[in-house]
Amino acid sequence: MPSGNMFRERKMGKSSGAAPGSRDWTQIYAIYGLEQWQTILFLLFNAVLFTIMSLLYLTYFHPITLFFHRLLPIDSARFAAGFTGSVTALSALCLFFASGHFLYSSLPLHYDVVQRMVGSVNDWSTVKHALDLGCGRGILLNAVATQMKKEGSSGRVVGLDRSKMTSLSSTLRTAKIEGVGEYVTCREGDPSRLPFGDGYFDVVVSAVFVHTVGKEYGHRTVEASAERMRVIGEMVRVLKPGGVAVVWDLLHVPEYVRRLQELKMEDIRVSERVTAFMASSQIVSFRKPSQHVIGPGEVRLDWRC
Repeated sequence: MPSGNMFRERKMGKSSGAAPGSRDWTQIYAIYGLEQWQTILFLLFNAVLFTIMSLLYLTYFHPITLFFHRLLPIDSARFAAGFTGSVTALSALCLFFASGHFLYSSLPLHYDVVQRMVGSVNDWSTVKHALDLGCGRGILLNAVATQMKKEGSSGRVVGLDRSKMTSLSSTLRTAKIEGVGEYVTCREGDPSRLPFGDGYFDVVVSAVFVHTVGKEYGHRTVEASAERMRVIGEMVRVLKPGGVAVVWDLLHVPEYVRRLQELKMEDIRVSERVTAFMASSQIVSFRKPSQHVIGPGEVRLDWRC
């Protein structure tokens, strides 16, 4: 177990093996579409609505002031009308910014962070089995497959998601478009009870997924935290001794680090914070010990806890 405080932020740079080549966001959209399109449309709709309201305030400022004057003195009425119009205009700007940031996070930022994640694994040529937990439309899944193909690996990467098979079929189509269809397979499954044996995967990756587990309980509840910890435990369970895992997620990375420390994982590294989807995000990587030596008074760890 490495010494020192593993909570400190470390910048995880790309290795020389990182998948090269940046893409225009339109190219990414053409292949993968937009997973957050409903949120973006909702934000844009409200941004336009508040813009129209602020223009109405500007156009009909005097009648609005007279309306407030029925309730307040004339000076207070002017202030109330001006303040309300300013807040409405500011809200429109904030909503436009939020929608733009969601678009940026869904496409170019997501793609760039995925390249960093792939680059943090030193040697893909020896990887026989890799898992993308919460594969979605396959940005990370296909990046892993592309790197395995590039480095001459004969392995495969499994994308697991809670979505129905129709969505997973779309993911497989993106793999064919990227030219890595023979390296990719997808299946539906419960992330808190992974349908794989102990120590099956050389590498486990996940991008902006673990924080969604247990959301039916609310993000800040004990129940939701317990569900997320089960997922982290399952990731460790299916990882081979000496295997590497890389997780990019929102909000809850510090609690993942604490759990990984409890499970005595090695080489725990945490990236600098990056704002994604209007929230703090970080990448955490770790290695499963090749051997777990049980000392006096210790018990063998159960990854499922």
